[in-house]
Amino acid sequence: MKKIIFFLALLLIGIVLFYWVIKNIGWQEIRKAFTVLTCWQGVGIFGLTLLAALVGTWKWKELLRAEDVRISFTTLIRYYLGSLTITFFFPQIILGGEVFRGYLLREKSSVPGIKGIASALTDRVLETTIFLIVIFIGVFYLFLRIGFHPTKMTIIFGAIFLFFVLITILFYFKGFKRESLVRFITGGKSSQLLTIEKEMFAFLKPQKLVMAKIFGLNILKVSIMLLRSWFLMGFLEKNIGIMPATTILGFSYVAFLIPIPAAIGSHEAAQVFVFNSLGLGAGAAPVFTMVIRAVEFITALIGAVILFRLGISLVKNTLSQGIDNFVNHYDV
Repeated sequence: MKKIIFFLALLLIGIVLFYWVIKNIGWQEIRKAFTVLTCWQGVGIFGLTLLAALVGTWKWKELLRAEDVRISFTTLIRYYLGSLTITFFFPQIILGGEVFRGYLLREKSSVPGIKGIASALTDRVLETTIFLIVIFIGVFYLFLRIGFHPTKMTIIFGAIFLFFVLITILFYFKGFKRESLVRFITGGKSSQLLTIEKEMFAFLKPQKLVMAKIFGLNILKVSIMLLRSWFLMGFLEKNIGIMPATTILGFSYVAFLIPIPAAIGSHEAAQVFVFNSLGLGAGAAPVFTMVIRAVEFITALIGAVILFRLGISLVKNTLSQGIDNFVNHYDV
């Protein structure tokens, strides 16, 4: 019951924020921006979204292969899309998509639970590192353009960004020194999390050539997402350069770090701030976010169909269990 209340509370916050943004801009401005989009342009944006998912699956496959786990791409793409559904609709479940990927590997592909979860968590850490770099570049460019103004929005998004930067730096610092971050945070009380962390360190060995490949694939995925933002801005008749597009993408990542379902409201607020700051007009910002949300919603629905085919009981178990409960329930 608490989880449902928490989910509904976050959703309500997002809806209120969305309504506030739209009310301040006005439906007329948004409708005007929508009229320049065509169906085929929407299909192109959706195609780039699917391409990014394919690259995401590819790098996950490379991580698994580095630990001698060989699973077909067609199998992994189903698991990957299924996890995107959980991440999109239930972001308040911390690392829910990654735990679910490990769950599927254990249940459907006979991969040890610890190794499966560790592969998905490692994938998330490495991908988040690239996201943080994009956010930093985007924010730095924005401040060069407009200067630093300590508004409430700047402080909120800055605090979120700083939190994830510190966690990521701490993880890499501890990882490369082979020191336990879990033990540092929990005092070593969770043996299951310590085991998962040990597996993650195995994936993160600096001498492995696979690490360079994973970072390359992460850059490729981000490049596709950057291209998606740039194309969509062009479709909205906003001709911008690569740096403004990077700023827009960076603030999209910040918005999705906030655990509101489908980033409703938070994404609009972030992009209205960016669009206004870059002189692009606030009316186009909600259109941009709604198109992005629409294509990602369709992707999440595809994942939902896959979840039902895989077995809804898997989803229920994943949503009701944390990492520790998952590991306790299965043999490693």
